[in-house]
Amino acid sequence: MHRERFRRTGIQALAAIAAVTALPVAAPSAASADATADLRVESYVLPAGAAKPSLKEFRSGRGMERLRRTAAAAEPQARLAQETAGPAASFVPLSRRPSGSPPASSTAGAQPPAAMGPLATAPEPARTMTYDECVKGLGGDKKFYVKSRFAVCNGASFLQTWTRNNQPVGTSSFNVRVVGTIAKNSRTITFQYYFTDFATAGTTGAAAMPITTKADIPQSWPSGVRYTRSGNLPGTKTFAELKSLRTFKETVTAKPGQGRGSADLVFAVYEPAVSYTPPAPWTLRGDLGGKLFMLAPRWDAASYLANSTGGGKPDKKGAATFSYVPTLAYSAKQGAEERAVAQHIRTAFTVPQDTKPYMSAKKVPGRSAKDPLHRLVNKTRKNDNRKAAIKQCKRYWGANYAQGGKLECDEYPFATTYEGAAQADHDSEAKKFNFSVKPIPEKENGAGGNILLSFYAKNRIIDGMDDGFIVKIKS
Repeated sequence: MHRERFRRTGIQALAAIAAVTALPVAAPSAASADATADLRVESYVLPAGAAKPSLKEFRSGRGMERLRRTAAAAEPQARLAQETAGPAASFVPLSRRPSGSPPASSTAGAQPPAAMGPLATAPEPARTMTYDECVKGLGGDKKFYVKSRFAVCNGASFLQTWTRNNQPVGTSSFNVRVVGTIAKNSRTITFQYYFTDFATAGTTGAAAMPITTKADIPQSWPSGVRYTRSGNLPGTKTFAELKSLRTFKETVTAKPGQGRGSADLVFAVYEPAVSYTPPAPWTLRGDLGGKLFMLAPRWDAASYLANSTGGGKPDKKGAATFSYVPTLAYSAKQGAEERAVAQHIRTAFTVPQDTKPYMSAKKVPGRSAKDPLHRLVNKTRKNDNRKAAIKQCKRYWGANYAQGGKLECDEYPFATTYEGAAQADHDSEAKKFNFSVKPIPEKENGAGGNILLSFYAKNRIIDGMDDGFIVKIKS
């Protein structure tokens, strides 16, 4: 019965459960192969931290059931992180689940309050990531970990079952994780590949299995962008060789002058791929191909961001980021310089009906990656946003709402975003009064504004709909 059950639940059946993807595999030694037997290899791609069925479970038939459960918990078609911004966000399906992220208590390089000076600033985003951080960030079932838009990783677990006459005789597996990092004001992205967790059980030819690693840039916006690439990707190495060598690196650079618009924008998707082919007498059951999930790099040379001139070196101006929606954090804790701003935004998020101006169906954006805020650089429209906000402060709190300069009219969404108070005057599809205003202490409003402006600069937030950010309140 177990033999028949395994035959019915092979790679073809699992192909319909798309979280388990078929891959090519290689063979055991000739000494262990029976030339008269039906020798096959089946291979699957799972989340990097997923628990794998044992050979005993496969032999009993329970292994396939475990794979089904793993598949049901994963997303079949997701190829890019949910937080992806820009044109890459519509290139392939995005994950429906948030990526792994640093703990809320993490300061990600922030200075202690005493060192901040008169006004708080946004913390410096992380620009490095260790292998252990990637493992922890991905956890058991995450496909992506976004530590910052300068430090991200993804990964997958590759599992092979070796069968003789449809009976499992062995298993092998290994994990691949790819960490992408970008130094400050650099156009070079470093991708570090880690091959780890090599394991075998029973009868396999895994040690001699040739594994081919490569990386593609299948799409660029605009098309035709040329990249400078270097490094030591392994090409084709055996299972045993990769287990010994473990880590490899590739760097990718896009020179300025190839992008679109005044910001010289280049967007792309970077896709690692791992494949293998079984030598005779073993044959593969399933489709060829084993691409990992994609990462989404971006390059710019915006005049309003750092390194816009390259320090006199035209081929080095601008910098790279990963095109993911970052998070602006405000603190509502006692003693926080921006506390009143944080409290105002939290009210706008949680009880919008208690905010002014009144709107029955008010739902302000900026709370999730699916509904982010977008930076606005145009001075005229920013002034329009401020005027519209002040008008409502005067409407509800009177012409003397500022109390002689003690208070200022705080608005959310911010005046420096396209979603600001005057959005409906510039966008016919926008809902009128879908914002909140409140007079708050001048110093706290100033601190909130300083954090916002430094956040824009440190995270290279560009103007327009091809970028975005969200806001979280710490309490």
